[in-house]
Amino acid sequence: MKQYDAIIIGFGKGGKTLAAALAKKGLKVAIIEKSKLMYGGTCINIGCIPTKSLVHFSKRSQLTNLKNFESKAAAYRLAIDKKTTLISGLRQKNFDNLDNLDNVKIYTGKASFASSNEISILGDDGLISIYGEKIYINTGASTIVPNIKGISSSQHVYTSTSLMELTNLPQKLVILGAGYIGLEFSSIYANFGSEVVVLDKHSEFLSREDRDIARVVQSTLEKKGIEFRLGSEIQSVHDIVHGMVVTYKDQDNVIHELYADAVLIAAGRKPNTESLQLQKAGVTVTDRGAIKVDERLQTTIPHIYAMGDVVGGLQYTYISLDDQRIIFDNLFGTKRRTTEDRLHVPYSVFIDPPLSRVGLSEDQALAEGYEIKIAVMPASAIPRAKLTEETEGILKAIVDAKTDLILGCSLFCSDSHEMINIIQIAMETGQSYTYLRDHIFTHPTMSESLNDLFQLIH
Repeated sequence: MKQYDAIIIGFGKGGKTLAAALAKKGLKVAIIEKSKLMYGGTCINIGCIPTKSLVHFSKRSQLTNLKNFESKAAAYRLAIDKKTTLISGLRQKNFDNLDNLDNVKIYTGKASFASSNEISILGDDGLISIYGEKIYINTGASTIVPNIKGISSSQHVYTSTSLMELTNLPQKLVILGAGYIGLEFSSIYANFGSEVVVLDKHSEFLSREDRDIARVVQSTLEKKGIEFRLGSEIQSVHDIVHGMVVTYKDQDNVIHELYADAVLIAAGRKPNTESLQLQKAGVTVTDRGAIKVDERLQTTIPHIYAMGDVVGGLQYTYISLDDQRIIFDNLFGTKRRTTEDRLHVPYSVFIDPPLSRVGLSEDQALAEGYEIKIAVMPASAIPRAKLTEETEGILKAIVDAKTDLILGCSLFCSDSHEMINIIQIAMETGQSYTYLRDHIFTHPTMSESLNDLFQLIH
């Protein structure tokens, strides 16, 4: 049995970065990935990169104002081809980056625990076992498929992964779920030219956001032709000769049938732990199936760590990367870094325009007992937005009235995914809101709107 200083299960952001870092420290490292199509992890292959590629090309398609569906479908096929070429190159680059390191051995196959130090790998050449002094789990998460009649047997039901392999643009797309993934895909496919209907069981749209933000987001998406049917309970799906029918019950218990060419499941994601045989290693999972870890990402077995989506919580690539930093610091650094160091984690939803937020919403700040000051500004007031003709949106800042510290900020506007990092840095470094109010930004830019936004604080 081959022995390694470290075995890493999963080729995602945290796993691949840690593998390279450990190898450069002279450790003998094995990294295991279940599929040749997943070298580099979720982000590169089925997550951030391909979806943002389609965000980019869908925006270009929408701006060209194509006149008929055939032209729109052709633009979509070209975008899928370019997306596929992009991720294929990135996947190979990620493989080569590790394969070229003398201390790293890449295994392709399904990994499971045989004991707390022994990993079984079922690959094309059969079953082998390897031994690791330390083991790191970075297996990510996957789509939750709800228990709906007909959903498993339909030929027209897709996950976010499989939909991006579809080369024919759906003329009518139904999305099950109005969460962030569902909204992102609704915006992408509406921009390409699909008729999009979003069904969601909740009666409140974007419940995590303040109502004024949510209203503007919903209105902006509706202007693209996206239809939201909230408070809908899906009864069944079934295929017909050309497409499929989705049956659902509305808030008044009235049954409706909705025709579609394709259905996207966007009902959330679950940690990939089921096939790992964690009980053989003594590793504990939470009641939601995530691996239980402490603030240093150690599991209930001290020499086994977990990072990224598989531990639950925030499912962002940059969190997986920071998990790796925490683990590496506790192995070779100051041993002081923990998950509790993350005070203000920003996020962006890449609809058109993108929605970004960091910190508390107004409702959350009030619920936590803060006395607050607020600034709200339409995106149409920003000179840069006017000249690029991207005036949809709203900006909102929440400030502690007693300390003048920024408690949170929501930006629904062009380039918000870049601007939100400026807010986050100001918050992390304890700056007063006046720092951004009086800061010198280049002109004309979207970020200079922070001058105007924080000028409105009252």
